[in-house]
Order: sequence, then structure tokens, then C-alpha cells
Amino acid sequence: MPNDHHSPTRPSAASPPADPAPSAPEAAAPWYRRAFADLSPLRDHADYRRVWVGQAVSSIGQQMTAVAVSVQVYDLTRSAFATGVVGLFSFVPLIAFGLYGGVIADRVDRRKLGLIGAAGLAVVSAVLAVQAIAGPGQVAVLYAAVAAQACFFALSSPARSAMIPRLVPSHQLPAANALNTVSMNLGMTVGPMLGGLLIGAYGAQSAFLVDTVAFTGTLYAMWRLPAMRPLGGEGKARASVLDGLRFLREQPNLRTSFLADLAAMIFGLPRSLFPAIAVTFYGGDARTVGLLVSAPAVGALIGALFSGWVSRIHRQGVAVLAAVAAWGLAIATFGLLHNLWLGLLLLALAGCADTVSMIFRSTMMQVAAPDEMRGRLQGIFMVVVVGGPRLGDFESGAVAALTSPATSVITGGLACVAAVLLLAARRPAFLTYDARHPTP
Repeated sequence: MPNDHHSPTRPSAASPPADPAPSAPEAAAPWYRRAFADLSPLRDHADYRRVWVGQAVSSIGQQMTAVAVSVQVYDLTRSAFATGVVGLFSFVPLIAFGLYGGVIADRVDRRKLGLIGAAGLAVVSAVLAVQAIAGPGQVAVLYAAVAAQACFFALSSPARSAMIPRLVPSHQLPAANALNTVSMNLGMTVGPMLGGLLIGAYGAQSAFLVDTVAFTGTLYAMWRLPAMRPLGGEGKARASVLDGLRFLREQPNLRTSFLADLAAMIFGLPRSLFPAIAVTFYGGDARTVGLLVSAPAVGALIGALFSGWVSRIHRQGVAVLAAVAAWGLAIATFGLLHNLWLGLLLLALAGCADTVSMIFRSTMMQVAAPDEMRGRLQGIFMVVVVGGPRLGDFESGAVAALTSPATSVITGGLACVAAVLLLAARRPAFLTYDARHPTP
């Protein structure tokens, strides 16, 4: 039943929701309804619904802010290098504070940590708006703001992710993770577009102001949540990053899911080659680069929107490896066929496969790991997600320098498939992982 009956006063601590079997009407729904994303977590659980809406809105706002910062830095410096340094000021805090944020999430009330993170991000966006309104601004201020944003995001993101199993029952977690992917990719596709329109019409300050206001949704959602202290918290005061790494090393199924993701991002993500590919494959320009960059996000969004089937898959280990292999095959084929529209379609298919992999990997981590370890695992997951693509940029660029962009893309995709086959051979128990009897 929907739980939209909390009073505005401080709610009591939350325990994981009951886990009944799916209702008969849902099981008997027509195939075309079951093909679309399962909205039952939004319909049945008001706490999750508020969190999801708040995150979707704030994700759009944050992407608008990212565009506005890049535009401001370039306007001030006329330097592509200075604009690229923005990513460095974001990357380092995400790595450093992501692990630490996971530790904190396993020590304190995750609701409070989510509130602090959302409030901090809102304040940084307000500061960016003020500096944009006040005058031409300074690059150092923009860099500092980006670093502060990354710190607040990294500290609170593991806590927000670790909350999800406390907001929906385990049989709805695949649907909830699919919906989270929808909100993330909505931000990545809609945010930059709206940001560009607003900045062009009213200046960078308009994007910063919208982002500031957008955080009210997340703040309200976190405020309405019950307390989210880690369960089994008798050892939480001693929680450390090393504990999380030891736990991951000792849990073969979770470790294999992390390795599969790393294989996809390191070997099968030719993002750094898109400018060269646009020219050498298609004779294109910056607009072609934009299409190549956006195609995987569009595919990921489509995959999430048509994810109604994921809750019916129990062999989630097989699903992860199949999705990562599909990603690698799509990327390798992209390197072989130098037709723009086929290339965009293949990149979209890769993005769709990545969404499937992410849904099942997140579900396995949330269900198979004990609650008191979820924050640290989410912190490690953030480091993998942030660091993997950067390693992939280096790998694809190095191979391209030694051979050619096409060779780099093809061999990277095939290496991703080979890594999946190796993982399947080395860890056959991962293929038998059953969501109905989860083992980490």
C-alpha cells in the first residue's frame, strides 16, 4: 500500500519493507504494458516516489549547471584546455570523497547525510548564480565551485543509493534501479539541452538559479524520510574503507559484477576517440561529435524506459555478463562499420546494454550485501564508475596512437567480450546466481 501518511514531524526509523509476491493483476498485464518500465515502486511507496522525483529534477539542474560552468570558463579564457580542466577538479574529489562518503554512510543516519549533501549542492549552485550575476567572474571561483560540488555529491551519493533497499521491497529493486537509470539519463539528455537554451537566452546565471531551485525537491524528499541508520550497526563506529574492500574481495559474486563493469569501461568505451572518429570515419565536425557523445545516453534512456521485463529475470549473473558482452560486440561493430547512422544506432544499443548491466549489478549489490556494508560498497562503486571511464580514455587513446582509432575501437570491444568469457570461465558460480536466493 502507498505509505504517503507520514506527518511533517521527524519520522521514525525505517526498516526494510515487506516483500510480498507480485500481485496477480501485475502478472496478468498485457505484454505491451509489461514491456515498459515498471512504475510500481513509484506507485506503491511514497518515500521512494519523492526521492525519485527530487533526484530526477536535481539531475536535470546539475547537468544544466555543468553546461553553464563550461560555457563560463570558455568565455573567460577562450581555452579548450582550461575548459577541460573542469573535469579534473571534479574527478579528484569524486574519487577521494566517494570512498570516504561510503564509510560515513555506514556510520551515521543516511537521511541526514542526504540532507547535508543536497543542501550543500544547493548552496554551491546559489554561489555560482551570484558570481554570474555580479560580473564576468573568475575561473578560480568556478573551479572551486566544481570541486565543492563534487565533494558534496561524493559524500552523499553512497548514502542515497544505500537507502533504496529500505524504501522498496527486494522484488521491486530491479524496477527501482531501472527507474533510477531513467532519472539519471533524463538529466544527461534533457539537462544539457535545456541548459543550452536558457544560457543562450538569459545567460549562465539562469541555469544556476534553476539548479538552485531544483534542489528543493530533493531537500523535501530527504526531510520526509524516516531515519535511515545502518542496520546491524553495532560495528558501525569502526567502519572503514578497508573493511569494504576486504568484504568485496571475499564475496565472489559481487566482485565479479565489479570486474565485469570495469572490463566494459576500460576496454569498450572509446569516448576519447569520438573527435577523431567524427573526422576519420564520417568526415564530420563538432556536431558529429555531439551526436556520438549523446547516442549512448539516448540508448540508455530507451533501455530504461522499456525495462518492464527486468523484474522477471532471476539469473542476474548471466544477465550482467550477457549485457556486458552485448556492449563489447556493439562497440566492436561500431569500429568496423563507418556509416554515421549505423554507428549512432550501435552506440545506442551499447548504451541500452549498459543500462541492463547497471540495473542488475545495482540490484545484486543492494540485495546480496548486508545493510551495514552498503554505503562502503556504493562508495567503491562510485570510484569504479568515475575512474573506469578515465582508464578507458587512456587505454583507447594509447592503442589509437600505436595503431589507429578504428583498430582501437575494434580491439577494445573484442577485449571486453574476451574479459566476459574469462570471467564466466573463472567464476562459473556467477552464472548460477539466483535473485531469489542471493549470495554475495
